[in-house]
Amino acid sequence: MTKEKPIIHNKRRNKIRIHHEGKHTLLYTGAVALVILTLAWFSRGTLNWGSYVIMGVVVILYGILLNFFRCPIRMFQGPTTGTVVAPADGKIVVIEEVEENEYFHDKRLMVSIFMSITNVHANWIPCEGTIVKVGHQNGNFMKAYLPKASTENERSMVVIKTHHGHEVMARQIAGAMARRIVTYSKPGDECFIDDHMGFIKFGSRVDVYLPLGTEVLVKMGQSTVGDETIIARLK
Repeated sequence: MTKEKPIIHNKRRNKIRIHHEGKHTLLYTGAVALVILTLAWFSRGTLNWGSYVIMGVVVILYGILLNFFRCPIRMFQGPTTGTVVAPADGKIVVIEEVEENEYFHDKRLMVSIFMSITNVHANWIPCEGTIVKVGHQNGNFMKAYLPKASTENERSMVVIKTHHGHEVMARQIAGAMARRIVTYSKPGDECFIDDHMGFIKFGSRVDVYLPLGTEVLVKMGQSTVGDETIIARLK
C-alpha cells in the first residue's frame, strides 16, 4: 500500500521565478535590448517620436520573453494516488480514444493540452510512480494544435508506471515556433507530482496517454493549470 504525499501549505506556492532554461536567453537578449535602448535614447533628438517607438517595442518584446520563461512555484494540494494532473498550462484541445503505436501499440485515451505563446512552458510530472521509458523522436515543426502533430512533429515521451501498475505516457510536442524540447526525466527515477518533467521553448503541446476506462475530469476547451488541474483519475 502506498502512502499519500503529505499536503504542504507552502507560503512560496504560486510565487513567480524565472525558469533556469531562460536565464542565458534573457541575459543575452537583455544585453542587446539595453544597447538598442541606449542608442534610441541618445538618438531621440534626431529621430524624435521614432526613438520612443523603438524603445517601446524593445520593452514590450522583452516583457513577452520574460513572461514566456516565468516559472510559478506550485505544490499540488490533495491526495495523489490515482490522480493525473495537467502537465502544463494551456487549453484542452483533444479528448479521444486513439491507437498509440510508438510504445503501447494499443488503444489509449489521449488528453492533449495546447500551450500558447503566453502560457507557462514548464512541464510537470502528471502522476506518481517510476519512470520506465524516456524517448525522443526528430520530426517536423507544424502547428502544435493539428492532429498530425502528435505523430509527425519533433517530440519526447516519458512513460510512468504508477504504484498500482498503470502506465501513463506524457508526450512533449514541438510546435511551429518551438525548436527545443528539454526533458529532465531519466529511466528508473522515482517521480512525484510537483516534479518538473521538462520545458518546451516557444509554443507547443503536451499529450497524456491514459489506460482505457480512466475517468476524465476535464472538458474540451477547458483551461488547465500545470501541477494543479486534475485531468483524470486512474481506476
